[in-house]
Amino acid sequence: MKLSIAERVALIEVLPPEGNFATLKIVHNLRQVLSFSEEEFKEWGITIAQNRMTWNETARNAEEKDIPIGEKATDLIVESLKKLDQAEKLTERHFTLYQKFVEGQVEGKAEAA
Repeated sequence: MKLSIAERVALIEVLPPEGNFATLKIVHNLRQVLSFSEEEFKEWGITIAQNRMTWNETARNAEEKDIPIGEKATDLIVESLKKLDQAEKLTERHFTLYQKFVEGQVEGKAEAA
């Protein structure tokens, strides 16, 4: 799935902090896939200061990267976003993630039926 830098950061924050071992393993692997490589830090001018990440939004290819996300990881993401929605804790940062994962899931399942 193609995700922007901002979406990758927001998604890392949405992942469940606890669960059974299988869930933790999926979350651990997903955090690694979503995190940024040294090359990305250099290419996009990513800096972290005072627990705040910034980057050069005009950098080449800084907008989106294709991130492989498996079915179980997608289910965890959808569940986490739905919980935030039900608790009315979604923010603008979650908007495109919700569209991609939750609304995309509903459309995909409807088409498959």
